[in-house]
Amino acid sequence: MQLAYPAALEVRPDTVLVSFPGIPEALTEGDTKADALSEAVDCLVAALGGYVHQRRRIPAPSHAQDAPMVKLPALVAAKLALYEAMWERNATEDGLAEQLGATRDAVQRLLDLDHRSPIGQVERALQALGMGLAVEAYATWRLSRPFSPLRQQT
Repeated sequence: MQLAYPAALEVRPDTVLVSFPGIPEALTEGDTKADALSEAVDCLVAALGGYVHQRRRIPAPSHAQDAPMVKLPALVAAKLALYEAMWERNATEDGLAEQLGATRDAVQRLLDLDHRSPIGQVERALQALGMGLAVEAYATWRLSRPFSPLRQQT
């Protein structure tokens, strides 16, 4: 489950609006495109957190071409994958808590997008539902010279 959503930008004279097709609750703005897209991450997380809180299905990212993509933080994406797995399996918080030997409150924290749960706990919950967790790293910028953690940098 890769969670990156295309953002629709509307440039106005004094602001740039950001919205997300299929998620009408997610709307934010900034002074510049860069500011607006920076705000878009928190806006998207808040809107999707509302879906979880209301026990609604998480909208799939739309397929907008040539739109800037807003990627969710890894922990948020993992928590949403857990929520979706529970939804698909009709799993309850109480049932998952029993499988994990945890409390219902602990499972609720795993589903709370604002709570800084250890990623290992989210992974363990996914495993209890028959799923795994994979992390993908990608470069967004390049170093001016190669970096090696094994040799002393000068």
